[in-house]
Amino acid sequence: MYDKKTVEAFLKNQLQLFPETVVDTPEEAAEFLEDVCAVVCKNKKEVIEYLEDEMDVTGMSEDEILSSEEVFAIGDGRYLIVEG
Repeated sequence: MYDKKTVEAFLKNQLQLFPETVVDTPEEAAEFLEDVCAVVCKNKKEVIEYLEDEMDVTGMSEDEILSSEEVFAIGDGRYLIVEG
């Protein structure tokens, strides 16, 4: 379900959401993302729409939303949302 770029983005940046490493390998990362039902959004607009439905982002700017600890830039225009 999660492609290589998505898994690598989470593996590399997991400490932005968690105080310590939760996974060590790409396989563990993919399994973790499946377990927590992480969401891949195809662009910024989709991230904002998703978070408006799932969290209180009232008054937050686009930059603040995209730099939330739950939001991981994949590097190809897509974003991963992991609710810790």
